[in-house]
Amino acid sequence: MEELFTELWQTPRFIRRRGGFRPSVDVYRSERSGEVTIVVELPGVDPQKVEILADEHTLLLVGEGRRPRCTGRVYQQMEIDYGRFQRQIALEQDVDIDACRATYRRGILTIVLPAAEKKPATPARVTIPIKTTK
Repeated sequence: MEELFTELWQTPRFIRRRGGFRPSVDVYRSERSGEVTIVVELPGVDPQKVEILADEHTLLLVGEGRRPRCTGRVYQQMEIDYGRFQRQIALEQDVDIDACRATYRRGILTIVLPAAEKKPATPARVTIPIKTTK
C-alpha cells in the first residue's frame, strides 16, 4: 500500500504538459567579480541552433530541441520534451554585453556576463556566439 501511495504522488503524474521544451536554468552571481553566470541544460540540442541575445538587463535564449527522426518504431513511453523554447532572464545588475561569452559542453550551455564598469549611454542588444568545447 505504501509503495502505491508513493507512486501516486510522484510529480510527473500531476504536471500539466507544458506544450514544449523548457530547459532548466541556474543563475548565480560571483561575490568577488560581480559577474553573472547562467547555466542551461540543453541535452541533445545543437548549439549552433541556439540564439543568445543580451542587453544590459535581460538575457534571451531561443532555440529548439528536436526529437530524432525514426521510422518503424512504436513508442511504449515518451517522457522527453522537445520543441521550440524561449527563456528570458532578468538580470539584477548591469552587465558588459560586449564582454559576454558562452560555451557549450556535454549538453550544458554556460553563459558568463561580466559586471558593467559603468552604465552605457545607449541601450544595445548583442548576439553572443557559442563556443563548443569537447
